[in-house]
Amino acid sequence: MKDSISNVLEELETQSNLEKTRKVDIPRQDRMLAVTKETGELLNMILRLKEAKNMLEVGTSVGYSTIWCAEAISENSGKIITIEQNQDKIKRANENFQKAEISDIITIKEGKAINILKELNMKDENQNSFDFVLIDADKENIKEYFDLILPMVGVGGVIVTDNMLYPEKYRNDMKKFSDYIKTNPKVRAITSPVGNGEEITIKIK
Repeated sequence: MKDSISNVLEELETQSNLEKTRKVDIPRQDRMLAVTKETGELLNMILRLKEAKNMLEVGTSVGYSTIWCAEAISENSGKIITIEQNQDKIKRANENFQKAEISDIITIKEGKAINILKELNMKDENQNSFDFVLIDADKENIKEYFDLILPMVGVGGVIVTDNMLYPEKYRNDMKKFSDYIKTNPKVRAITSPVGNGEEITIKIK
């Protein structure tokens, strides 16, 4: 791993740990709310195993998970489209991408995820085009996100959804989401206890 990437990841991990232990008082809308380091490593490994080239991320935050993914996908000359609504977080993410020297492979789309996903879904060139997707955004629209994303994922493509087990307040809703996915004959899915809980879904047809 390049020093420019590992340095930024370490910096963000320190900040995330401070937030989680409440050693710094940051308004919720400004918190990183990032995936765990273990999840970042898992995402990186899946991308490497798949030799992924086209990735979609719903929920950039300050770019921690994006950087983990970019480190892997860059080795296949891949590209990442990531979606974020919060302008302050977009600014911080761009700064982190520049410091990590990965800005050239990342496109941030600013706005509400549901609107951007509908826009992407309508374009023929996006059908079956993504081979990896990370969903780490608001939980209220999680089913709608999944339904819009699935047609844009190629057979063999992977969708990872964060926060399946933690925070606990989302657990019942995320269990319903998991059950909903598993009724779809086009996919196979498992819930992994890594990090905050990851739903790993593979499109099979």
